[in-house]
Amino acid sequence: MSRKPIIAGNWKMNLLQEEAKELFLAVKGYIKDYTKEQLPIIVVAPTFTSIAAVESCRCNCGCREKLFTSAQNCHWESKGAYTGEISVEMAKDAGCDYIIIGHSERRQYFSETDEMINKKAKAILAGGLIPIICCGETLEQREAGETDNHIAGQIRAALDGLSEEDIAKSAIAYEPIWAIGTGKTCDADEANRVIAMIRNVVKEVSSAKAADSIRILYGGSVKPETIEEQMSKSDIDGALIGGASLKADSFISIIDKTMKLN
Repeated sequence: MSRKPIIAGNWKMNLLQEEAKELFLAVKGYIKDYTKEQLPIIVVAPTFTSIAAVESCRCNCGCREKLFTSAQNCHWESKGAYTGEISVEMAKDAGCDYIIIGHSERRQYFSETDEMINKKAKAILAGGLIPIICCGETLEQREAGETDNHIAGQIRAALDGLSEEDIAKSAIAYEPIWAIGTGKTCDADEANRVIAMIRNVVKEVSSAKAADSIRILYGGSVKPETIEEQMSKSDIDGALIGGASLKADSFISIIDKTMKLN
């Protein structure tokens, strides 16, 4: 099955509103002469405070079908006394199409659990948006030979109770924690092996159809120099990009190289 790749930029806690708009407009300018069929699915995830600024640049012309926005997190409840959080409905109201959940930084710094990620996935899908569900292992877990069991457990927990249809429309991002922001990149063959394992777990908990449909991305110091090899692999369906998505030239280069490969 041919899966249209996703190239997603996670801007994390970077870029003020005008900086976010400038970067967004640079990407928009690059893709304007291409059709949505020629392009990968392009997603940017600004900070909460910059979503509206970016959305103001996403006019009602063709770019709305070619360039999508994502929140970097959400709460699973629709409203309530959750200071500092936003709901799925709020992200949708701001213009978001996707929401990233389960990023290792959220798990590590804010003690998010697999159960919380599952609640968020259900809320996102119920709200009509698409979750990008992150998973990954630490260096210690990798060196102990626990990579596959750990990640399989994360995926089973995240997808628990989701329908085949909902799983098929979701996305997963495999991000080896030891490669995030370190400059280290997981070998493309190994990344593909882990992603193929994730796809097999999806098949086990849901169906072959869901496993064939779900897009599984690689993340972890993705750069223009690595994207071609990564995207040439059988099971890698795109990338979740951190630092390299903060500069227009490198982000556009990754988009360009992905487009020419597909």
